[in-house]
Amino acid sequence: MATQAKTSASFAKVGECLYRNLSSGTYYALVKRSGKQIKKSLRTQDRKLAERRLKEFREQVGQLKATSAERKQPFSHYAERWFETYHGHLKASSAERVRHCMKGICESFGQRPIADITTRDCESWAARRGKGIAASTFNKDIEVFKAIFDYAVTAGVILSNPTQRIRRRKITNKEILIPSKAEFETLLQAVAGQDARALEAVKLLQLLAHSGMRLTEATQLTWREVDFERGSFLVTGGEFGTKSRESRVVPLFPALRDLLEQLLAETSPQPSPADRVVNIRSARTAIENACERAKLPHFTHHCLRHYFVSNAIEKGVDFKTIAAWIGHKDGGLLVAKTYGHLRDTHSYEMAKLMT
Repeated sequence: MATQAKTSASFAKVGECLYRNLSSGTYYALVKRSGKQIKKSLRTQDRKLAERRLKEFREQVGQLKATSAERKQPFSHYAERWFETYHGHLKASSAERVRHCMKGICESFGQRPIADITTRDCESWAARRGKGIAASTFNKDIEVFKAIFDYAVTAGVILSNPTQRIRRRKITNKEILIPSKAEFETLLQAVAGQDARALEAVKLLQLLAHSGMRLTEATQLTWREVDFERGSFLVTGGEFGTKSRESRVVPLFPALRDLLEQLLAETSPQPSPADRVVNIRSARTAIENACERAKLPHFTHHCLRHYFVSNAIEKGVDFKTIAAWIGHKDGGLLVAKTYGHLRDTHSYEMAKLMT
């Protein structure tokens, strides 16, 4: 970033606002704005290139609209202003995640004047932050960090974004973990054997495995959205919405119908249409304890979505139909990319029967 100039005998003026370091030969810009001199290395020893970069730099400086008081406002002030303009189109869960990122960043930069934060400050923070966290978490933090500074640049508070050299980390595709039918039954038994409170967790696991819904979609499903007569259910995501922001109507698969009819028969008094099908928001602890006790892989809620898809593939359902069921909008491309190897494996297993 540009800094307030400091006079030095090693610089020689070679043009209007253009100086040359006598020892290195590198050209520098020296521009006055609001009574202050701003110096910036033009990163070249070529005079013509330096003049072009000086012109660009002077145009940047000319876009500075903020007063001295505004430039002294802390980072947290501009973070909040950016969030006010940005969060309107986000789902509540996404906005909460952005808030979480902002909180972590503001722990380091919140009280510092935004104009005083340098590229080195940002890169040092990124190096510390990147240790011991997933690439996806780091990338989300960097996305928010960059966006706040971009907002400050657009507002004319700072000349350039000090985070622009920070790169996103490459996300390696993890091998998906899919329970076998035997492992799924073992998981249910291990969860049910914990205590009476775990029975609700069993219902949630069965609902996830037989519907293909995401966790928040399943926990927000109400009895009003289950239509036994038409043989379908409506996925809205409730207060959180679906990932695609659109509701979808999905067939009542036989196993899912059996489960819902059983839950309805076992519920006394009969639930109202507005009641949720399951009354917990997560079974994470129950799953972790069950996997440890039964010596199962470390399954999660999302593994049961994989379980649903793998079962559909084994039954010969096409990728486009599966994608519509689970709420993908790409016509089956992601399903094919993620689960395509399962169809190949199933095909070879079926081929062994051709004797």
